[in-house]
Amino acid sequence: MICITNGRIEVSGPVTVAGAATLLAEGEAALSAGKLPIAEFDLAGVTSVDSSLLAVVFGWMRAAKLNGKSIRLTNLPPSFVSLAAVYDVVDLLPQH
Repeated sequence: MICITNGRIEVSGPVTVAGAATLLAEGEAALSAGKLPIAEFDLAGVTSVDSSLLAVVFGWMRAAKLNGKSIRLTNLPPSFVSLAAVYDVVDLLPQH
């Protein structure tokens, strides 16, 4: 689930395959609605993850680029960072 607060895009709840398509679409809509050149996705409220979050983040990055923007991820859950390390893509994540 996504909520925009003080210019940040806050992601909360579980991020798994079951909700990945919805989360991707919500993030793309938030990117389109935002006015800032760098969109901050705050993952502090994420309760559990699977590898689908990687696909969602890369989808947000692609959508941002198409809109002439970029994204920054903050408060990454340790389990997400571990998954990114397993797939050797940590360096591709736009972290703050």
